[in-house]
This record gives sequence, C-alpha cells and structure tokens, in this order.
Amino acid sequence: MKELLEKSLDPQLWHACAGSMVQIPPLNSKIIYFPQGHAEHCQSPVDFPFSSAAAASKISASILCRVAAVRFLADPETDEVYTKMSLVPLPPDAAELDFGADEIELGSNSGIQENPASFAKTLTQSDANNGGGFSVPRYCAETIFPRLDYSADPPVQTVLAKDVHGEVWKFRHIYRGTPRRHLLTTGWSTFVNQKKLVAGDSIVFLRAENGDLCVGIRRAKRGFGGSSSFSPQSGWGINTNTYGAGGMGNNPYGNFSLFLKEDENKAVRNGGKGSSSPAAAGKVKPEDVLEAARLAASGRPFDVYYYPRASTPEFCVKASSARAAMRIHWCPGMRFKMPFETEDSSRISWFMATVASVQVADPIRWPNSP
Repeated sequence: MKELLEKSLDPQLWHACAGSMVQIPPLNSKIIYFPQGHAEHCQSPVDFPFSSAAAASKISASILCRVAAVRFLADPETDEVYTKMSLVPLPPDAAELDFGADEIELGSNSGIQENPASFAKTLTQSDANNGGGFSVPRYCAETIFPRLDYSADPPVQTVLAKDVHGEVWKFRHIYRGTPRRHLLTTGWSTFVNQKKLVAGDSIVFLRAENGDLCVGIRRAKRGFGGSSSFSPQSGWGINTNTYGAGGMGNNPYGNFSLFLKEDENKAVRNGGKGSSSPAAAGKVKPEDVLEAARLAASGRPFDVYYYPRASTPEFCVKASSARAAMRIHWCPGMRFKMPFETEDSSRISWFMATVASVQVADPIRWPNSP
C-alpha cells in the first residue's frame, strides 16, 4: 500500500477520532491475524490462490502474531484516522498464552491516558452551513475549551485548536443569544470549507495532556443512495457468520464485529460492486492483503493497515479474547447483548437479541475458519 502520511498522531487524539469502542492491541501483545477479515477491508475482491489444494493449504485462516510496532496515522485529505501495525508470526508452540500477561501488557504499554477530556458532536445542517457558526454543547465549552470570562459583555475569546496534521485553526468563541448559548463564529466557516464538512459528520474536541486543544473529524458513513448511515461498533464478537465469534464479557478490543444491514452484508460478500457501501470505499488494495497473507504463512514479518471506521470487523484480534470466543458454541436461540457507540459518542448503548441462525461464511474457500 502506498503510504499516504507517515507522520504519527498523538495517540489520544487518534483514539478520540476513532471512537471509544475502538482499541488497538499494544506493543508486544499477541494477536490473531485473520486474512479472511483483512480482505473485507479491500477496494475489490481478493483472489486468494485457492485454485490448488497445495496453494490453499499454505494460507491459514488464523495466524498467531506478535505486535512489533504500531503507528497512529491520518489521511492528509480526509483526516480519516488509521493505523499501521507491524506483525511478526509466532511459532505454533507459542499458542499457549498467558492471559494475565496479555492484560498487563494492555495497561502498561499502550501509552494512552485512560480518560482524556474529549467530546464529539454530530454536525447539524446549521452547523455545516459554511456561512454560519457552530453551536458548542455546554459540556464541551465548559470542560474542553479554555475558560471564558463571563464578566465580559459579551463573554468572548479566541480559541486555537490543532488538527490531526498539526495545523492550528483559530476560532472566535462567544457566549450570546436568547437563551444564551456557546458559539464558534469567525473561523468556523473556513474550517467547514477546507475540511469539506457536511451535516452528519462529527467534530471531535480533545484537551490533550499538555493542555493543548485538539480538533478531529469523523466522517459520516455514506449508506446506499449517498445518504448517511450509522453502523454500531461492537465490543462483543456476535457476527456468527464470519471469522470473529466473540464472548460475553468485558472484551477490551471493541469493533470486533458489526451489525450491518442485510443489503450491506450482500455488498460485502459481492466485494461492494455497484454500491456506495463501505466495502466499495475500502482503502486496502487486494495485492497488499495477498502479500500480507503470503508473508504471514511463511513466518515472515509483515505490515497491515487498519481503518477503524470502515464498517468492517477487525482482523487483528487480541489472542486471548479470540481463543475465549472460539470456545463458545453458538447456536440458534442463544441470547446475547452487544454494546455500541451512539452517533455523538457521548454514551454507550446496548443491543439485546437472539441468534437466529449460525453458518460458515465461506465453507468452500475457508472451511476451517473460526
């Protein structure tokens, strides 16, 4: 894959833009790499070499790896955040995992402050009007922004915010109106125009550990017909017709699987042809997936790129979580619950449902895929 930008982001800002349900495996942790899932992030279908039994046998459905490096990146044109992970395949005798050690790695090596002060808001039509201003939620104005001098008439200040590329944006923050409310005025329309924001996109403000105010963007997912759609991100692997079945419990690696509309599922299975679904807008090239799978199968280090908001499941899953999930026998009638992020990321909500059916996604090409 041609690298779009190799300037690493502040991990806190990256995670604020990715969403609270997204977790990236820390350095030196063990993960399971799924080539089948990696292919779901592609621009077009991946033609794995299944034409011969010998070729097929060389590509395992799941490969145990160690995370050798993680880089937090952003697209220079869209500001979409993604990560580059360098993975090292492990020998079969490394399959016996110390689950407790994995949990310690998550806390000690991630380098992420647990609860940074951040806030996300989905833009309204008024917010996205390039001739207007941005209505700042009170919590964001009073918790994330620098403190206003309310003794002034009207209370007003200049706010400087740094985006994912390090560019500083200047906004006028004023408290006015009847009833009074917080607004970003001067500078906001320039930001909207330059970032090409539309209603349904989300703006993220974060107060960094060093005190800097940061701003990021989450693009609205475009559904069929060009409309915006929202796909909840799961903290449990309940997508029973794909490679990542997950357990009921506290899974620290969210976005493991997603509920997709049936028409989106069909588009994924068809490689996203003839649709504007997330599958059609994949950022990963088929040849990159084939190269990663080939290197992984031969036991050599390889790199993968992961776009957390691409509406497709993770393909690098914490090893202990994956193995615990594989021990669950999914069957029709089983009840489950799945957490998902609300559109403004202000809270976590839950789906509760019953498994209707369980089937292997691709029994011909991936007969032993978990």
